[in-house]
Amino acid sequence: MMIRRWAAAALAAMIALAPPASACTGLRLVAADGAVVPGRTLEFGFDLQSNVVVIPKGTQITGSTPDGAKGLSYTTRYGMLGANAVGLPDIIDGINDQGLYVGLFYFPGYASYPEASPETIARGMAPFEYGNWLLGNFASVEEVKANFDKVALLPVVLDAIKQEPPVHFVVHDRNGNSVVIEPIDGKLVIHDNPLGVLTNSPTFDWHMTNLRNYINLSVTNVPPVELSDIKFAQFGEGTGLHGLPGDYTPPSRMVRAVVFSQSAPQSATGPDAVLQAFHLLNAFDIPVGSVREKNGNSVLPEYTLWTSVADLKNLKWYFRTFADQSIRSVDLATAIAAAGGKIKTITMESKQPVEDVSKDLQ
Repeated sequence: MMIRRWAAAALAAMIALAPPASACTGLRLVAADGAVVPGRTLEFGFDLQSNVVVIPKGTQITGSTPDGAKGLSYTTRYGMLGANAVGLPDIIDGINDQGLYVGLFYFPGYASYPEASPETIARGMAPFEYGNWLLGNFASVEEVKANFDKVALLPVVLDAIKQEPPVHFVVHDRNGNSVVIEPIDGKLVIHDNPLGVLTNSPTFDWHMTNLRNYINLSVTNVPPVELSDIKFAQFGEGTGLHGLPGDYTPPSRMVRAVVFSQSAPQSATGPDAVLQAFHLLNAFDIPVGSVREKNGNSVLPEYTLWTSVADLKNLKWYFRTFADQSIRSVDLATAIAAAGGKIKTITMESKQPVEDVSKDLQ
């Protein structure tokens, strides 16, 4: 508990200096062999020092509450792993051994949590602990639908910012089902997510309505047009996507993620789809300096800290980081076995060396 309190305080102190993490983008591919492959980017205004946290089946977990009392206690039914943040033992993006995936996304201006009461505290936890509960207890989206609102996400305040972190969640399973769960007006609301895409605010149903503004888009180039015997042909490729929003706002990224994921040729296998997903997510990578937030006298840039992709058929979680663009993988069964029944971490931070191939002549 001391480690958890210290990590939460460290997170609060750093968030106070940083802009909101409001630029995360998630999408999903399905390979011809049936492998479901979700992926996402993670943006923030400082290094979250994420690591892979490995949580075995049978782990006892207790939820946090606003006044420090113990919330809901449960024992995980499934082993799980994924990325955490600043030392917290909570998965913000990861998978379990049944092929369920959960991703946490920032949701500013819309997230609303119920007040703490004896009833909500008894089934309560912090919003950033919800991923552990879902991955630790459920094997499919169908099970999530039947149970998602049996807990209360409580407004656990981070002292440095005097507010709770606003978040919502996307859940995928190995059968290709997907939902989005959002805390609205103090209650958890669930939406079917047939396109498998999520960004940030506003609400998911608003984003789905907004897609109707872009039904004119096509990945096929438009043909030339003749006006008064003059033929006007396109300057180059991509004319069918003229009008595709290119900025980093959540609505624009949502549109691009739908277009890119829906138009991607189907990969043959899960590993092929993993590489395809990383390529698609390149289009959402935010370089340092492109998005800035003014906080008092400081101007802080938001950037892509890491990108992750999961193979829900083969139970592997892949990632690359800002400092190391090489793709690394974690096999869930291997990591769980190596953990020996205890919560363990795998370091994500590394620095990719630049390889000199000047003499590799053939």
